[in-house]
Amino acid sequence: MAEGPKIAVLGASGFAGALAARLLHRHPWFRLGAITARAEAGMALRELYPHHRVDATMVEPDLDAIAAEHDAAIVGYPHGASSEAVAALHERGLLVLDLSADFRLRDPATYRHWYGDVHVAPDLFGTAVYGLPEVHRDALRGVAEDGRLVAGPGCFPTAAILTVAPLARAGLVGDVVIDAKTGVSGAGRKLQRSTHYVDVSENAHAYGVAGHRHQPEIRQELAGQGMDAAVQPVFVPHLVPVDQGELVSCYVRPPREVSADEVADLFREAYGEEPFVELTAAEPGMRDVQGTNVARIRTHVDPLSGRILAFGAIDNLWKGTSSQAIQSLNLAYGRPETEGLDG
Repeated sequence: MAEGPKIAVLGASGFAGALAARLLHRHPWFRLGAITARAEAGMALRELYPHHRVDATMVEPDLDAIAAEHDAAIVGYPHGASSEAVAALHERGLLVLDLSADFRLRDPATYRHWYGDVHVAPDLFGTAVYGLPEVHRDALRGVAEDGRLVAGPGCFPTAAILTVAPLARAGLVGDVVIDAKTGVSGAGRKLQRSTHYVDVSENAHAYGVAGHRHQPEIRQELAGQGMDAAVQPVFVPHLVPVDQGELVSCYVRPPREVSADEVADLFREAYGEEPFVELTAAEPGMRDVQGTNVARIRTHVDPLSGRILAFGAIDNLWKGTSSQAIQSLNLAYGRPETEGLDG
């Protein structure tokens, strides 16, 4: 087999970057190149994350050297810090897959409202392909050839969009409440008080109730799938005491009466051939998908309220972030979509 593209991972000391490095390290075609960090530069990734079994040493980010020696890069920086590096690598001709929120939204005013930042790459804002393969597969195919960026979705939007999109396409979302549960790794490696062990253990609480930054991303993508743009999804996340995993419970009021069979048929049509979406008759749980690129979805129509209940479970670090990035890269380079992904 011919040698595949060499891919750098910027921000490899974070949860998402470290997992992306692991998946690239084991990928049968892609080659893992430089993995970067700042405070941990000089340390082997295996020292920081022994379970990933990657012996490569993290180095200080040098964008000129990365551009000269690599074909593509995954950027695992937080929003605001990411766009400068993404723009610089894109300008130097690399395919860049950004894991931050800097290129997910398409409306500058919406970005400023939710992130409060002046975007440092305004010429690239709104140009990225949204890296959710089950929704944007055709746009992702061959993106390595056309020079566009790929914006990796947020983990909450991944779960919510996959769980509601078939209903949006059918015009069945009159309104929707998305109740989300996430593990502590969703907060990132730098812990804050709300994710300290003594606050998380034997506890669960809502957060971001005044407005969560993933809300406009969910609305943007569901509107793109046919949901009325006037519909404003209600999204409330909850922190629960698990390491990783995500469960969304979506309560949809349809504009007309629907049957359970009609809804089930919509989801079978949407996902029956998808390699990484499983439709289940049992309520999905976080453990069902841990350490996989799989989303498990179950639907039900409540006969009393007429609401459609749709439940989706993913691993927030895998399908919600890093393994989905590899799935998108496979498509971008015309590889089998499942290559290097075991489930």
